Amino acid sequence: MEKEKIYLDNAATSFPKPEEVPKAVYDYMTKLGTNVNRGGYATAYDTESVVFECRELLGALFHASDYKNVVFTRNITESLNVVLKGLLHSGDHVIVSSMEHNAVMRPIRQLEKKGVSFTRAQCESDGSLKPEKLLSCLRPNTKAVVMTHASNVFGTMLPIEEVGAFCKENGLVFILDSAQTAGVFPIDMEKMHIDILCFTGHKGLLGPQGIGGFILRDELVQKIEPLISGGTGSLSNVETVPEFMPDRFEAGTPNLPGIFGLHAALNWLRKLGEASLLNKETEKEKASFFIEDNLSLLSLSEEEILCEENAYKKELESLPSFSVEQCFEASLKKIREHELHLTEEFLNLLEPLEKEGKLKIIGKKDTEMRTGVVSIQTLTRELSDTAFQLDTRYGIMTRVGLHCAPSAHKTMGTYPTGTIRFSFGFANTDKEVKLAIDALKELLEEEK
Repeated sequence: MEKEKIYLDNAATSFPKPEEVPKAVYDYMTKLGTNVNRGGYATAYDTESVVFECRELLGALFHASDYKNVVFTRNITESLNVVLKGLLHSGDHVIVSSMEHNAVMRPIRQLEKKGVSFTRAQCESDGSLKPEKLLSCLRPNTKAVVMTHASNVFGTMLPIEEVGAFCKENGLVFILDSAQTAGVFPIDMEKMHIDILCFTGHKGLLGPQGIGGFILRDELVQKIEPLISGGTGSLSNVETVPEFMPDRFEAGTPNLPGIFGLHAALNWLRKLGEASLLNKETEKEKASFFIEDNLSLLSLSEEEILCEENAYKKELESLPSFSVEQCFEASLKKIREHELHLTEEFLNLLEPLEKEGKLKIIGKKDTEMRTGVVSIQTLTRELSDTAFQLDTRYGIMTRVGLHCAPSAHKTMGTYPTGTIRFSFGFANTDKEVKLAIDALKELLEEEK
């Protein structure tokens, strides 16, 4: 009998996805399959309408000023490369934090060879950043601040709203890497003074891999040179890149299966928020979201479930409607509270093991200004072997090593050894947290 798997690597990619996501990808591939901006027939227009609506949903989620400035890319790494390499030029200076992922640092290191300089704002021993540290990094030629919203290794969140205010006050472009927070924590481009928001679709947004993007303010459109140029389906009579959005940055055929999957995920989040606002969930949502708390539903016949769903639909017709923004806010709150609950429980259960000298918790030990990511170092056995045994013996999937963020590890004193990272998602349960702790206890009690 195959061992039950426990997925605790949501910081790498969320799993499982809502069932609507793979269905949307499959339906596109089998029922539509058409391109956008390249066909004068009905199914091409049907495809374009989904792409259009996906931009609108992303614009609403992030409080963007204009949906047309939502640009699709393959992933957030591509987004950051497009933005940084198109915006920064020889003689420019940029500020980063000491917690940055290589998705930021490697493009900047490439740009360094072309005359771009950078300064790291040093974070504290728990990964947090004091906003006043930015002032000492400021140079006469500083053009931008690019910063992660939260560490992918240690879960610590940075004070983005304060950073945005600093950028506005000093006339700097603020570029946000939202890889670890989009879909879980609220991001308001206007309120946080974010000029360019880079996002990925496959983590907190619950979409498929291979789709991401960025959103930028109108005034920056012409200041960023496109990294890739080619056919857009528009202005086919000229050999120059279109000046208008989003065509300026979307050359070639986009990842339409990925966009369809992301569109389905965003709608799932919207519906979850709507149900939460109505203080009522569909039977399907109850069974799939917090299934261990709703086992009684599993005993219902298909006819009984259908009857319940029909009654619910009739009740919905008489209930108030909510804006998309309100629905997203409610869904993110629900997911965030769940993930942080699991994180708090996990940290509390780790504490006795740390007191016994068996492991060390790296970073914050509470849920204030953090995501559902916890990193540890095992003190009585080798890290990679521990992670290997967690998987092979207990079916617990984690990530071990430097997590593509050497700067963050140097900040936290875990370089070059790295850490074992546990990262919780919307589908994880209290039971899985307990099983992970029990597995760690058994491994750490073994003589090595």
